[in-house]
Amino acid sequence: MFKLIIVLMLIGVIGSLFSGLFFLYRDPDSGVRTVKALTLRIGLSIAIFVLLLIGFRLGWIPGYTQ
Repeated sequence: MFKLIIVLMLIGVIGSLFSGLFFLYRDPDSGVRTVKALTLRIGLSIAIFVLLLIGFRLGWIPGYTQ
């Protein structure tokens, strides 16, 4: 379940990145939609990073052992 959430969020990041690119070329004068798409991408990226830290701390992601 944890992996599925992370993968879906990564797909959301990629989708937001491409929508920001689309809005950048579509609306060159007004960058409001571009900024919103890229803000969403940054928020999702931070959320993924925090979830990975929490998952590692709680033992959902095993650490490297030799």
